[in-house]
This record gives sequence, structure tokens and C-alpha cells, in this order.
Amino acid sequence: MGAPEVTVVGSGPNGLAAAVTLARGGLEVEVVEGADVAGGGCRSAALTLPGFVHDVCSAVHPLLAASPFFATVGLERHGVRLHHPEVAFAHPLPGGRAAAVTRSVEETAQTLGADAGRYRRLLGPVTRDAERILGSVLAPLRRLPAHPVSLARFGALGVLPARVLAAGFRGEEARAILAGAAAHTMRPLSSPITGSYALLFTALAHAAGWPLPEGGSSRIVDALVAELEAAGGHVVTGRWVSDLAGVEGSRATVLDVSPDQVLHLAGARLPARYRRALERFRYGPGVCKVDWALDGPVPWEAEACHRAGTIHLGGTFEEIARSEWEVDAGRHPEAPFCILAQPGVVDPTRAPEGKQTLWGYCHVPSGSTVDMSGRIEAQIERFAPGFGDRVLARATVTAADMARYDPNYVGGDINGGAATLRQTVFRPAARWNPYRLPAAGLYLCSASTPPGGGVHGMCGHLAARTVLDDLGIA
Repeated sequence: MGAPEVTVVGSGPNGLAAAVTLARGGLEVEVVEGADVAGGGCRSAALTLPGFVHDVCSAVHPLLAASPFFATVGLERHGVRLHHPEVAFAHPLPGGRAAAVTRSVEETAQTLGADAGRYRRLLGPVTRDAERILGSVLAPLRRLPAHPVSLARFGALGVLPARVLAAGFRGEEARAILAGAAAHTMRPLSSPITGSYALLFTALAHAAGWPLPEGGSSRIVDALVAELEAAGGHVVTGRWVSDLAGVEGSRATVLDVSPDQVLHLAGARLPARYRRALERFRYGPGVCKVDWALDGPVPWEAEACHRAGTIHLGGTFEEIARSEWEVDAGRHPEAPFCILAQPGVVDPTRAPEGKQTLWGYCHVPSGSTVDMSGRIEAQIERFAPGFGDRVLARATVTAADMARYDPNYVGGDINGGAATLRQTVFRPAARWNPYRLPAAGLYLCSASTPPGGGVHGMCGHLAARTVLDDLGIA
């Protein structure tokens, strides 16, 4: 058999989104994946004990729920059921308290006391315009925004550090909500644009939810593969591409890989200036991830945490800011900020009856080999005394392990690059079209291109649109 018209290297959500878009355009598409199963960071596996299903990386999917690409996939048609917890995310605080973000701005505001009005004024407009804002955020930066007024209002606030936004609140609860959402940047909370994450991720909780897929995140990949096959494409697993000579002959090759891998695979074909730009590309901190098999739910002190799919764990705004600053300085915090997911709140299929799974990670310096499970569990015990008695088994992956698991996670960075202001605008290099590499027939579609990390498929979809335009296919 001859080479397919298009070869996609890597089967993460972006690689599969690119393949689906290209196959829908009438092209013959083959996706080549080095691992034995497709999915990249969107996989599920039995990591602890028989009968317990854990998500290997991504677990909660606010961006998928709002993604223009996934709106075209018809996940329900492929058997994917997204479950929305009553509380999208909760943030436990000392004294048995917790901030809780639900689908309603008003309901959330009513729990914030003197900060209720300020919360309504800050999050109400962003939530109302969330679809318009996200449509621009997830679109090519070279395209004029469809809703410039909504985007300008959001941008004026979003460019600020989260610390500045939080200064407008008096109570710990509202400040904690912003801290937990902003810390998804893996940047110090005094950094520019951390405010945009605080606003957008919280608004998404209100506007679209933070859903968990029944049975695990691998169900999303199964749906993408089914959609690709229905359009005539296919996936080949267990075939590592170490040299582009192994995929020559296609009209286009689309790479769902990191800039480091681009240099390894295609460096000789790239102009020296572009190679230097990729060499300067900055990766963010890594993560240390832990999966637990539990003999029942986490014994949270705060009632709202029992209804939440996601927990932002780390205490007050100031404590989280200190933790993220320490990571940025190259240190391992004694009291790390942690993100936890509790699938069992909405999905009993993940564990045997009466049991639960728990998913979580904290930020660590890039390439770290330190096992942070003890410090993470200490944070959980702080707000859920007796947690350790529920643990049946655990599986820990350091940042270095994460990088070995998926070469796209350079140093354990699961976001495809540092969320700096420059790399939000220019990713991975300053080019009018970041998806078209300066080498004939080569394209890049990974999370190291706009709009960045997350399971939304838009990096792949937009790269595929570039390929179709270049090949003259409407």
C-alpha cells in the first residue's frame, strides 16, 4: 500500500481532532501512535487494584464542554455520557468551611456574604459572554474576533494578575475561588494573565460545567477514533516515529508533538531562525500525580466537598500563592497546591460498589523525581481527617515519570508550554500561522500551538484547516 494523503503523528486529542477534520475534508488519513493505545494524555487504565478505573492524565473537561470542535463530534452518539456534579469545584478552607462554585452565578454569590455583589459584577458578565469569549480565545489569533466588545471587556481584566483581582474581595471564600482557578496556569499568582484563567475557568463552571465522562476519559478518545473511522481514516498504534523518513510520501504530515520533538524529527528541514525560536520555547513546571483506590468517599469536613467533582486544595489565597511561587523558584512546597478529581460523585462505574477512586496532582519543578504523595496526602488529611484510613492502594507518577510516559510532557509539563503572556500570544514561535511549519508539507497541531493545553481539540482542528486551505480543499 502507498502512503496516505495525510499522516498524523501522535493520537492525543489534538492529533485525533486534526485527523477527523482532514478525513471529513475527503482526505485519506492515517494516525500513527507509538503507544499501544490511542489517546495520549486522554487515557484510562487500572492503575491500582482490579475493578478501579483511573484517568491517566486528563480527568475533568470544562473546555471540552465548551469546545466548538467537540460540538461537531456528537459524543452522545458514540456512547459518551458527560456527568455534571452539583458542585463544579469546591475549595476547602480552615475551620470546616468551603467555597463552592455551582452552575449558578447567583447561587454561588449568595454563599459569599459581603463579597456577593462583587462576585456577581465580576463573574456575571464573563459568564453571560462565555460562549462569545471562548469562541475568540479558541480561534486563530490572526482572525478578527467575532465579538470584539465582549473580548475587550474580558481582556482588560484577564491580563491582570489573579492577585490584583482577588484584592477586590474581603472574604477568604471568594479569594480562594480565584486562587484555585488561576493556579491552573502553573504560574505565580502575581503573574500577568493569571486573572484570565481565574475568570474563564470559573465562568465555564457556571456556563458549561466541569463534567466527568462516565467510565473514564478514554471514552472521549474512543469516540474520536470512531468518528475518524466513520470518515474513512484509521489509527495505527505501537509504531514510534523516530525519523520523518518513516512517514514520507504523504501530501502533508501533521505533528502532535512538542517543540523539542519537532527539533528532533524535522530540525534539519527547518530554517536556522525557526530552530532557534523552538530552542527558546519555555516549558512550565511538571506535576506529581497520584491515583488512589479508596474504601469509600473522602471524609471531607466541609459538606460542599462531598458534592464536588473537582477539589482545589491548598487553603487560603496566600497559601496557594506561596506554593506556586515556590515551584516557580525551583523548590518543592511542603504544603503544595493540589487539584483533585472525585469521579465517584457522579460516576459509580469507576470502582466496585461502595468504593471510590481519587485522582490528584500537585505542581513541582520541571523534571522533578520527587514523590510528593506524602505531602499531597497531608493536605487532604488537613481538610479530611481520617483520609489515610480509606486508602486501599495508590499509584504515584513523578514529573520525570510523566515525561517518560508521554514525550509531549517535557519535564512533566502537561500544558504543552509555560503560560506566559508571550507564549499565550506566540506559541511556539512568532508566526502569522503557528500551525504551518517553515518546511514543505509539515504542520504542528499539539498543545504547544494556540490555544494551548486542555482537551478541546482546537489545536488539531485549526492545524487541519490550515492543511485543507494549503491543499485547496474548501
